[in-house]
Amino acid sequence: MSELLLNHLAGRPQAGTGAGTALFDPVLGTELARVDAGGLDLAGGFAFARAEGGRALRALTYAQRGALLAAVVKVLQANRDRYDEISTANSGTVKNDTAIDVDGGIYTLGTYAKMGETLGDRRHLLDGEAARLGKDPAFQSQHVLVPARGVALFINAFNFPGWGLWEKAGPALLSGVPVIVKPATATAWLTQQMVQDVNAAGILPPGALSVVCGSSAGLLDQLQPFDVVSFTGSAETAAIIRSHPAIARGSVRVNIEADSINSALLLRGEAAGSEAFDLLAKEVAREMTQKSGQKCTAIRRVFVPEALYAQAAEAIAARLAKTTVGNPRNDSVRMGALVSRAQLSAVRAGLEELKQHAEVLHDGASHALVDADPAVACCVGPTLLGARNPDASPQVHDLEVFGPVATLMPYRDLAHGLALVRRGQGSLVASLYGSDAGSLGATALELADSHGRVHVVSPDVAVLHTGHGNVMPQSLHGGPGRAGGGEELGGVRALNFYHRRAAVQAATPVLSQLN
Repeated sequence: MSELLLNHLAGRPQAGTGAGTALFDPVLGTELARVDAGGLDLAGGFAFARAEGGRALRALTYAQRGALLAAVVKVLQANRDRYDEISTANSGTVKNDTAIDVDGGIYTLGTYAKMGETLGDRRHLLDGEAARLGKDPAFQSQHVLVPARGVALFINAFNFPGWGLWEKAGPALLSGVPVIVKPATATAWLTQQMVQDVNAAGILPPGALSVVCGSSAGLLDQLQPFDVVSFTGSAETAAIIRSHPAIARGSVRVNIEADSINSALLLRGEAAGSEAFDLLAKEVAREMTQKSGQKCTAIRRVFVPEALYAQAAEAIAARLAKTTVGNPRNDSVRMGALVSRAQLSAVRAGLEELKQHAEVLHDGASHALVDADPAVACCVGPTLLGARNPDASPQVHDLEVFGPVATLMPYRDLAHGLALVRRGQGSLVASLYGSDAGSLGATALELADSHGRVHVVSPDVAVLHTGHGNVMPQSLHGGPGRAGGGEELGGVRALNFYHRRAAVQAATPVLSQLN
């Protein structure tokens, strides 16, 4: 039997009491490790985090907590090669895709470390200016933000075990709130290793950072009114979390990032082969193949003027045809595996359903696997579908295949194109491609109500833009409607979730002491 990975709870490493759930290499099929949370004293672990971890963090200033994050960054950088090995083995990712997860997480954490320096030697934040409550300015109201006196529970998805931890934990720890993370079981090894390394270094106060690997049973039962929950995953699981008795009873604050059928839209006025046209084709192909399409921000629907449908299909397919698929340990491979047999089955089933309503423009089955056994490896080639009548194909707007799959669709005019984009019922990101600044700006505002982020790509930023699916800590991550209605990151905005806002009504001299 393989190694049983340790949980970290109540300030110490702890083993579960069961045999554990196996983690596998999705390319080779070999067992890598086991995780188990059976027999853990969850109530005691949550209480320790609140009492010990929370008290110690709140005693520090933002600058001091930022310095702790900076020290954590150094630990993660020192162990970078080990994380690459784990990601290759447990997630089946090529080196460039591992960098998005590992280096992206480190960069995000470093951004919040620097933010701590900016916030300085304070333990609370002011929210706006003091406001008069009457004609006499001697008695006023000042809104303040103070750290939540609870624990932040993270229930994370399988696709970003590194970045998914730190994009949440960075703002939480900087805010002074202790963290308990429950990573998705299939890829829990990287999260567990990172937490283990940080806690072994003794940087954070005991109880500030915990990880529970394996079953999530009983975790939500431990929540109390001043705790917060951040979840990334399916809309079905999100509904269960929102309705959990402990959350409903205590009005526990919840942030959800759920399903998202993201879009890319090429504006009218562009010709086949124009720079904006080529930028669209390049970005769609990259988003389909990066992380094997296993990104919540990946492009799922592509909209082009109907006169360019055939040319766009040809341009995107030509780029996809160059993608080598297989074992990420082979330097010639550009796209690795899906993370598990369960995901492989889900992608295959979803793809077959979409094929009933769309034509195949590029068949993923045409990609022979490199250095991998098709009977064992969880690999699929990128597939581009086409729906010539998107108004009559609701499935392409409703079904997300969480893999290297996207659907190309034509639109008649801009109003029609925007209506089609909105059929996704809210998403994390939509990207626009064109060369006219006025049209791009106006269209971005038209889409802003139904997307957390609008990524605009024009020729003047061809080599500067950060990518449709790349989540930057300076910008908002989240989206309305189907995407979950949550908000993460966005610079200092991320701290709002981990603070409580209150109004202090007092004499002006008293309010001056809050500065």
